[in-house]
Amino acid sequence: MLLSVTTDSDSCSLEVSGDLELENFKALCEAEINVSSSSMTVIVNGIPLVDDKKSLDQLGVKDGDLVMIVQADQRSSASPTSAPATSSSIPEAVAQFDFSSIQVPSSSTHATTHASTSRAGGAGASEDDPAVILDLLKTHPEQMGRLRHNNPPLAEAAMRGLEEFTRVLKEQHEAKVEKECQRIRMLTSDPFDAEAQKLIACEIKKQNIDANMEAAMEYNPESFGTVQMLYINCSVNGHPVKAFIDSGAQTTIMSEVCAKRCNIMRLVDQRWAGIAKGIGTQKILGRVHMVQLEIEKVFLASSFSILQEQAMDMLLGLDMLKRHQMVIDLQRNVLQIGTTNTSTRFLCDAELPECTRLTQGSDLRNEEQAKMESEQQAREAEDQAIARAMSESATEAASSRPGDGGAAASASSSAGAALTPNVSEADISEIVAVGFTREEAIVELQTHNGNKTQAIASLFAKRFSFK
Repeated sequence: MLLSVTTDSDSCSLEVSGDLELENFKALCEAEINVSSSSMTVIVNGIPLVDDKKSLDQLGVKDGDLVMIVQADQRSSASPTSAPATSSSIPEAVAQFDFSSIQVPSSSTHATTHASTSRAGGAGASEDDPAVILDLLKTHPEQMGRLRHNNPPLAEAAMRGLEEFTRVLKEQHEAKVEKECQRIRMLTSDPFDAEAQKLIACEIKKQNIDANMEAAMEYNPESFGTVQMLYINCSVNGHPVKAFIDSGAQTTIMSEVCAKRCNIMRLVDQRWAGIAKGIGTQKILGRVHMVQLEIEKVFLASSFSILQEQAMDMLLGLDMLKRHQMVIDLQRNVLQIGTTNTSTRFLCDAELPECTRLTQGSDLRNEEQAKMESEQQAREAEDQAIARAMSESATEAASSRPGDGGAAASASSSAGAALTPNVSEADISEIVAVGFTREEAIVELQTHNGNKTQAIASLFAKRFSFK
């Protein structure tokens, strides 16, 4: 049932069950409107409710009723000269300050806080002072827990110190003030204005999203948890491997590192090399056509595509699942193998490999990106070296044209120069045997990045063009 709860300074709406006892209802009201349940009197339709052990239905409370909360004055017996800053006043201040809405103190909260401060004697700092709030949080861990749940950035700032806590609290307060001003402008502006309509549409969209998330957190909280992948224990060529079960993968794959560990790289058929495309692209080194895969002391024949850059050791794809009629049984948390009538359990969270963590995956992506950047820099440096070598060779060739002596000197200079890594002496010897000079062979091999066939074709083309 939905009840409208009101006090002399505040009001709210509460959705409660009819079998909720009165004492529990008072505790709920204490958390929502900061009124002590011990001094609280609940009045419905002008009748005070006194039996705390009875439910709301038994007390005659109906859906849509207006509930009035009256607090008895417990301060009359206290001495007017009592000190307000004693240790007994701290829990009362904590109860009056709602840390769940600490992001923005509203005007009613300001009024209530200042009123309580003036009632306490007017001495000391206001409860809106960041130093006072931080002291209360440090002395009351339960309030810090509420703050950590409702406002994580402010809770983290509280752990860093007063300066950071003051800065974050001020920023959040200014943000809410700005949002409130925007809402007022939206309400007072022309309803047919295009900008006002956009603001209204954004506000409605945000409210719908928040309402959807609140409903999911209340009725389907498990959707916010982390779901771990399905892994099983197996052995490949006698080496233990944690295999990932992926019914969305077309083939069974294995990383190059795992293939070397299992000693099956000698069986890789490079004729099956290529590029694997999915979420990104990876290079396929080749394929191992048949390897013994052991699952729960049962041997199955399996083939693997070996990927060069793969975070997971092994991924059991749809080809193996269909070939051996495997069933993913989530009710029993096992993988059922139909061809052998056996089953193996899925690994628990503590047994999963490190690559399943999101942070580990991001680290691998960062390493891969760094590797690609280093390879790109190496290629650029190599291209610059080739360009310098070509320019030097062209200069030497121009200086050697007037006579044979210059050509001999140029050839000896080129022969003494250092060769780039992509130029081998064997390729130079083969080009020289065809009928070209060593200098020409080196220049063309450097120009064509060590490709002997293209270098010879280029030399023949130049020779024919000169004729």
